[in-house]
Amino acid sequence: MPTGADLPRPVASSVLGSSTDLDDHEQASVPAPGPAPGTGVTPDISQVRVTSDDRIALRSRLASIGLVLVMFGVSTFAVWSSQATSAAARSADVASTLADSYAQAAVAVAAEESLERKYRLEPGPEVRARYDAATDRLVGALALVARNGNLDDRERVTAVLGKHRLYLRAISRMFTLVDKRDAPAVLKIDALEVDPQFLQIQQTVDAAAVAHHQESVAQLSHLRRMETTTSRLTPLVFLLGILLSALLISITRVHRRLLDRERSRALHDSTHDALTGLPNRALLYQRFDRVLREASRAGTTAGLLLIDLDRFKEINDTFGHHYGDTLLTQIGPRLHLALREADTVARLGGDEFAILFPDIGDLDAAMEVAAQLREALEKPFLVEGVALDVEASVGVVLAGEHGTDPEILLQRADIAMYIAKVQSLGVFAYDPAVDGHTPARLALLGELRRALNLGQLALHYQPKVSTRTAEVVGAEALVRWQHPDRGMIFPDSFIPLAEQTGLIGPLTTYVLGAALTQARAWMDAGQPLMVSVNLSARNLLDDQLPQEVADLLATHGVPAELLLLEVTESALMTEPDRARRLLEALSALGVRLSIDDFGAGYTSLGQLKNLPVAELKIDKSFIINMRNDPSDALIVHSIVELGHNLGLTIVAEGVETAAVLADLTTLGCDIAQGNYVSRPVPAAALDSWRAERSPSANQPSVGPAR
Repeated sequence: MPTGADLPRPVASSVLGSSTDLDDHEQASVPAPGPAPGTGVTPDISQVRVTSDDRIALRSRLASIGLVLVMFGVSTFAVWSSQATSAAARSADVASTLADSYAQAAVAVAAEESLERKYRLEPGPEVRARYDAATDRLVGALALVARNGNLDDRERVTAVLGKHRLYLRAISRMFTLVDKRDAPAVLKIDALEVDPQFLQIQQTVDAAAVAHHQESVAQLSHLRRMETTTSRLTPLVFLLGILLSALLISITRVHRRLLDRERSRALHDSTHDALTGLPNRALLYQRFDRVLREASRAGTTAGLLLIDLDRFKEINDTFGHHYGDTLLTQIGPRLHLALREADTVARLGGDEFAILFPDIGDLDAAMEVAAQLREALEKPFLVEGVALDVEASVGVVLAGEHGTDPEILLQRADIAMYIAKVQSLGVFAYDPAVDGHTPARLALLGELRRALNLGQLALHYQPKVSTRTAEVVGAEALVRWQHPDRGMIFPDSFIPLAEQTGLIGPLTTYVLGAALTQARAWMDAGQPLMVSVNLSARNLLDDQLPQEVADLLATHGVPAELLLLEVTESALMTEPDRARRLLEALSALGVRLSIDDFGAGYTSLGQLKNLPVAELKIDKSFIINMRNDPSDALIVHSIVELGHNLGLTIVAEGVETAAVLADLTTLGCDIAQGNYVSRPVPAAALDSWRAERSPSANQPSVGPAR
């Protein structure tokens, strides 16, 4: 690319002098009036003067004509250069715009296919909304093509949209069948209608995208040739007039610089993210392909990290998209500070970033770098005076070990990043074994989300009874998933999955709402009963939980003292200070709090006395083995004494036999809970069980359910 320093310099002289110089020169060469040599005749002075004036006038006219021609030539050159280069720039711009529009359409088509498959695995309104958004992007991109393209482009758009309408009709029917879980019909319509139509659309759009990209490159090359031609002609034109040279050089150089900037901007925009200025997916692919070839020749190991910001949506929802966009512009510089100059930081879209390492060493080194980058991102970002905290999940892949193709490596980095996110690992390297189970996990997660919407989750209640009076003093709500195909699914199969995603929040809300609905029903029946609901470690990180509990209590009209929230000892240790503040806020509502599985964790006595809890539940592993292991019996005895000294109610869970119940009564344990008393049962069965145990039924003692 020529620069200002490379341009030819104008010649510092001119082939034309001024009219004054010509007159002086002509007058000096004319003989003085006198006899003509060899004639003895005196010439006519007037005739001599006329002849001299004619020659001067002729030369003046020639000079004027020459000056006019120079001015006309320079003006013509300037006009031609401007028009030709502007036309070339416009053509390049139109070609680049069409290439970008077709590329956007190709991305939208791919997104439609991906989301169509995702909907089959994870049907739900969110996926459907994203699918509709991809459809809108495709239609919008094709509309831009129709507006900016020629007749062929408009005809192609009309044909693609016609095929797309048929495709959408087939997709709509298929989604309906997916919702009805009619797998054979889904596969049939996918094979006979959806896939063939999609392939036609994809091939048409991809071919057009490639063709217009080539046309864009050709137009840019034409623009470059125009500049070369201009550079070569400019010195020749400038030699024709020193008076116009400075002005013309200035105008031409300015014009050339503008064209260079426009061309550079067009090339830059096609390979860089508009918001952050970082390389986009297209440029990442180009560099990745080159890095893989160079690494193969040099025997080095290239690596790729895929980074996704955690809870970025919360920033957009809380502060607005302006803050989110500003934050995204700060990610690249923050990452660059921790990287080498040869490493590439790219933005793939949304809050996803990729980092390409030409030589990363081995997997341990890649994991260490990923941890360092994640730590760098955890430092607060200052956006318009607001300190924003973000975390990130990082997927790691190495060339050779995890694949040799950029497409495959990026796909596997995305899988690794997903595992890091859903399992709260922070950093995860691709593992084929995990990849094999990812579709099943995604399917189960989608079904769980749909189960919440369809009310397929139900609560069973396990009673808690006093060891002294045999009175039912409460019931623990335990969630069950009545799956339409798999039957009853117990919590240990889906609670961990919900805890690894953002679904634990909606699930907890669902259980709280259902438990309070039942508590209200017992109140209305004149048999109020305290209901216990379990909280997960992630619930203790939700600052909105106290307000949500208060709203649910008010909605259902249940007094706070009839709700007991159970928190495991291990959950308290995740973030002790934050958990303590949240428990204090819940306690301030009047809600009772219990530490579940006590004895299995590491809660110190200092922490215990500072927590606003009213109840300790001894971990059932000690209760089950207390008659066989004296150490377990001693631990149970110690916990009972410790809890009573702190003014707490002691609950033993896992009571399986009458002998264990008798031992607990002797030790002074306050409440028993377990299968010997009653298994978890639906609310109606619990009501019947309570009726049988009422004083009128002559069964006041603690004993197994019938």
